[in-house]
Amino acid sequence: MTAEPKWLDTREDRAWRTFVNVHHELMLRLQRHVMADSGLVLAEYEVLAVLSQHPDGLMSAQELGSQLRWEKSRLSHQVRRMQDQGLVAREPNPADARSCMVRLAPKGRRTIEEAAPWHVQHVRRDFIDLITPEELETLIAVNERVLGHLADRAGSEDSVQGKGK
Repeated sequence: MTAEPKWLDTREDRAWRTFVNVHHELMLRLQRHVMADSGLVLAEYEVLAVLSQHPDGLMSAQELGSQLRWEKSRLSHQVRRMQDQGLVAREPNPADARSCMVRLAPKGRRTIEEAAPWHVQHVRRDFIDLITPEELETLIAVNERVLGHLADRAGSEDSVQGKGK
């Protein structure tokens, strides 16, 4: 017999639902703005933004997927589509013949340089400017704590799954 779940009280439920709804609405709004401002979908913007922050716009596919928190297949499909558009290029990985490197193409660099100012303007207007500096510090602390917990749980779940095989 399983124990009765510890149900959320009214305040906890409100906090959870508000968090989920804010995330959903922000992502929808940012997707619409990125598309209107640059013609990119948000996933393309995210790939270009991460690549543009690395020396020479070059990263291993594994590192890129890790930073985006994407599964390997999602990244592979997205990079293939972006390569077809001339935004990125795939190159052999000299450190691992089984994987590839992803490079920001000149067209991709121009695209992210044109899109980023608009994107940050929307992020600032619809999120950052609505939060006091103190609230921002609290938000950072809470999110980092949750992310740390989830990373710890993922590690322990991976080790438990490995034992069962």
